[in-house]
Amino acid sequence: MNDTPSEMLNREQILAAVDLPRESVVVPEWGGTVCLRGLTGQERDEFEAERIKRLPDGKFDSDTRNVRAALVARTLVDAAGNRVFADTDLLALGAKSAAVLDRLFAIASRLSGFAEADVQALEKN
Repeated sequence: MNDTPSEMLNREQILAAVDLPRESVVVPEWGGTVCLRGLTGQERDEFEAERIKRLPDGKFDSDTRNVRAALVARTLVDAAGNRVFADTDLLALGAKSAAVLDRLFAIASRLSGFAEADVQALEKN
């Protein structure tokens, strides 16, 4: 399969490309619509790094506490593309409906390029 592009992109074109997907989602439980956007590469790496913890025996485990709120907080943006929630809002956001957070988490995961295996790894105990 040879999908040769018609034009080779240069550095400036790549950096100028608007490549973060967005999706508006109706949340009837909250009485309106929210906008989610995919994570940047750096944001995704930071999110994943925060979820991995080193155990006293030297092994690693994933920390899934409030993982849905953490991803939704990082991807829920206003009309200008700015985050609606800060990291300090995670406990308050995590206190919202699990069903709503789960729906938004699934969409944020898809927009951020998480494969099903990635999501399962984040959710494992």
